[in-house]
Amino acid sequence: MEQVLFIAVLIAMAAVVVVLVIGMGGYAKGGKFNKDYGNKMMRLRILFQFIAVVLIVALVMVRGMSGN
Repeated sequence: MEQVLFIAVLIAMAAVVVVLVIGMGGYAKGGKFNKDYGNKMMRLRILFQFIAVVLIVALVMVRGMSGN
């Protein structure tokens, strides 16, 4: 279970980084992409951050219960 949660945490954190980089690139470039997707990218980043935090808390709880 710990390994599955750990992999899920890594995937969630990678998703946050990808969305953050895309959002920052769109903001830096400006134009139509930023106007159309800037707010959506920010909301998606916040969602992925929430998922990552929940998974990290779950991993810490599972590790705490197993005594490691």
